[in-house]
Amino acid sequence: MPPIPGSEEHAVSHPHPTPQAPQVTVLGEGRLEVDPELARILLTVSARGTDRTAVLADLTRRNTEVLDLLRARGSAVAKLETGSFSIVPEQSRRQRGEHVRTYRGHVRIAAELTDFTALGELVPELADRELTEVDGPWWELRPDSEAYAEARRLAVAEAVRRARAYAEALGTSLGSLLELSDAGLPEPGVRHGGGFSPMRAAFAQEGDGGAPSLDLEPQRRTVTAEVVARFTMLPPAL
Repeated sequence: MPPIPGSEEHAVSHPHPTPQAPQVTVLGEGRLEVDPELARILLTVSARGTDRTAVLADLTRRNTEVLDLLRARGSAVAKLETGSFSIVPEQSRRQRGEHVRTYRGHVRIAAELTDFTALGELVPELADRELTEVDGPWWELRPDSEAYAEARRLAVAEAVRRARAYAEALGTSLGSLLELSDAGLPEPGVRHGGGFSPMRAAFAQEGDGGAPSLDLEPQRRTVTAEVVARFTMLPPAL
């Protein structure tokens, strides 16, 4: 029976451990703390009144003003997205039928900023607007941040160091690398529930009637990576 194509290569690349070719498998971990590269904020613009048309007009005007304020920051705002929009009638509990007591409207806007100085200036301006709610910021890294690659390099270096320490403990040395793979963990830096904490902020009044200034302390991000590495060793003299 002819050999299966590629089987010989597979056998050479991944030999079974033997006394003449012992193997060591280690876990390499890389961890570092870096400054954030992005800050996300979530805005909720609202309007309320007894006339549906007037509420819609107010909501449209406020939404446009907030978008213009964000766009005026130019490249400091890396991404700007409008989320949900709603106009909800609220019925009176004291009257029967379909009598509408008031209308409430909401528009949600997500903004991503790369300039934290501009962020500190922008947040008070937005929060000072009528019926405008500001949530955040959430500090993050760019998806292609070099920090992820650096964490992987640290993980690989740690795997080699551990494997070499085991080999030296046996009085021998490493032979060749057989396998290197992720440890099955999520991508470094991927957000888990509650993993990104809001900033610490301090408001200070600049004179009577002055606009508040916002002192930002960006939260450093922890980036981790794990790899599994398998090496051959030269036969130790036990």
